[in-house]
This record gives sequence, structure tokens and C-alpha cells, in this order.
Amino acid sequence: MYYIVETNKSFEQAVTDLEAAVANHKFGVLHIHDLGGTLRSKGIEFAEECKVFEVCNPVKAAQVLAIDMRLNMALPCRISVYTEAGQVKIGMIEPAAMLSALSDDDRLVSIAQDVEQTIITMIEEAK
Repeated sequence: MYYIVETNKSFEQAVTDLEAAVANHKFGVLHIHDLGGTLRSKGIEFAEECKVFEVCNPVKAAQVLAIDMRLNMALPCRISVYTEAGQVKIGMIEPAAMLSALSDDDRLVSIAQDVEQTIITMIEEAK
């Protein structure tokens, strides 16, 4: 259900490299949530770093929505760069597993698998 890799890069370098990988694969970055920074700005002690990228391929998103509009709640895809006990990690919830849990429509399988493979490639490139 999860795809997570470890990297020896710094947190900031992994973030920069993920941004480049997303653009290289014709996905757009809709937003980057700085969860660690947000928590600290609210006075919460949080030692880890965590940036969540909302990424989207508009063609694939439109295909998914044409099949099942309810799946708008599962879009866009998210990729996280985060630290855990000093280790930098990059990961996602696998789109194919997530969409199959939310819909029984077989047409979604190939779309989700294609998106998933592309995002795995992005993560590997950023690693």
C-alpha cells in the first residue's frame, strides 16, 4: 500500500530533486504542504521535517474523473519527503491500491498503474 525509499541526500536536496523529477515527467506540482513548518508555527514541538507534494497529470486525472467523479476526493496524488529518526525518506500511498479500495471499476486499474509507475520513477530519480 505504501512505496517508500530512503535517501542519503539532505532533506532540502531531496525536495529540490523531487520537484525536478515531477516536472520532467509532465506532472504539475499543485502545492507543497510544509507540515513540519506548519506544526512548529503553531507552537507544537515537532522535530521531523515533512513536505507533501500534491502532484497531478491532468490527462490522467480527467480520465479517472470521467469514470467515477467521487474519486475527486482521492486526487491529486501525494508524494512526501520526510525525515524519520534522522533518515530522509520519499514515499507515497500507491495509487492503484488506493483507487481499487475506493472503486470496483476495472477501467481504473490501468490508469492507476500507469500513474503509479510514473510516480515510482520520479521517486527513484529524486532518491
